[in-house]
Amino acid sequence: MKGIGDYLQVHSAALSLRSKRNDILASNIANAATPNFKARDINFEDEISRVAGYGTMDGSDARHIRTAVNGRPDQVLYRQPLNPSLDGNTVELNVEQMEFSENVMRYQTSLTFLNNRITGLMSAIRGE
Repeated sequence: MKGIGDYLQVHSAALSLRSKRNDILASNIANAATPNFKARDINFEDEISRVAGYGTMDGSDARHIRTAVNGRPDQVLYRQPLNPSLDGNTVELNVEQMEFSENVMRYQTSLTFLNNRITGLMSAIRGE
């Protein structure tokens, strides 16, 4: 039987990673005019797989496609700019604002899922 922590772990991990990504994206936006600042980000899908304990896929047959994970776990990556600036800054404000807005929406969605899970648990405990 799973415990309550196991039941809520994925959504809790998603909230934590979304919060971390918000901090990184906010730092990018704040440093949009800083010479030689490099825009950073994390790969959310890789991080949630690692944190939630999904692990990597193993092929059991020679015909299976092998997957490769680049970089270390919990690594902050650098964003490749579409139009690099002359001062070496790789922050593109419109890209960062779009990524930040999308991440905030996904954070709120994760929060709603977590709230629904908790509400469901409370209903089960009360016998409703």
